[in-house]
Amino acid sequence: MIKIENIKKRFGTLQVLKGINLTVNDGEIISIAGPSGAGKTTLLQIIGTLDKPDEGNVCYNGTDVFSLKEKELSQFRNRNIGFIFQFHQLLPEFTALENVCIPAMIAKTDKREYMKRAKELLDFLGLKDRMEHKPSELSGGEKQRVAVARALINRPTVILADEPSGSLDTKNKEELHKIFFNLRKETGQTFIIVTHDEQLASTTDRTIHMLDGNITD
Repeated sequence: MIKIENIKKRFGTLQVLKGINLTVNDGEIISIAGPSGAGKTTLLQIIGTLDKPDEGNVCYNGTDVFSLKEKELSQFRNRNIGFIFQFHQLLPEFTALENVCIPAMIAKTDKREYMKRAKELLDFLGLKDRMEHKPSELSGGEKQRVAVARALINRPTVILADEPSGSLDTKNKEELHKIFFNLRKETGQTFIIVTHDEQLASTTDRTIHMLDGNITD
């Protein structure tokens, strides 16, 4: 379970988050929706420990993550949280398979183990024949599925997705949404998804609406 308590964040004179409280249950798929500037991505980055709040706490199953030292926090993030970004963030000089393996390499997982898992994930996501292709040789939908595989390589308990279908056409959006729910069914993972996509938001277990740095419901 993730417990978010009184999260506040300011950039200069702009108060971006004004005291966010939220609990996310294990195995839940929630969406965070709202207009641009509402604070959605900032909140997601704080939940993912990529940024720190000015005030408040984020606890994963009782662990206050911001009480950890930097090295401990990096290890926690690498092992427990997977990230999916709108524009894939794949490294162009590496193949799909190599991109997927990077978080496992950082975690110093046995190479035979992570290579096997990476290939299984890419196969599961319909990319068996695209493993040796570089991002420039992949379609938008294929690149996003590589990003999903990369997020899953370390078997994280939580997947954080920031506008994951924002750059995809309708067909690829629908496929990506199905993947999220299939993964939850197979692995029981928790998903927190920032989205402007009302169709995706309507299918999640819960939708959290934000406006001007506050949760409105």
